[in-house]
Amino acid sequence: DGNKVLLQVVRYFFYNGEEYVVLGDAQQDDCGCHCGECEHSCDDEDDEEAVNLYIMKVVQPADDEETEEFVPVEDEDLLSKLIEVVQTDFEKEEELDDEE
Repeated sequence: DGNKVLLQVVRYFFYNGEEYVVLGDAQQDDCGCHCGECEHSCDDEDDEEAVNLYIMKVVQPADDEETEEFVPVEDEDLLSKLIEVVQTDFEKEEELDDEE
């Protein structure tokens, strides 16, 4: 829609020999002020906020090895598989965190 959004890389992963990236809404750091006037919630540090995640294919232009482009995945079947892979990966990570 022509709107600009600030995203951060959550993680890179490979699927069938192709590189993909999970992007999430950029999180604003806790300023530590506890003023209640900030855009983020200083008082509710333990509350988990919903974060939008996006899966995109990583493409490196042939003429520039330092630059990456993130291209939306348009194949709905492939996107469903990628979502499944990412969900499984996050669930395994949560289980490991719970064990510690």
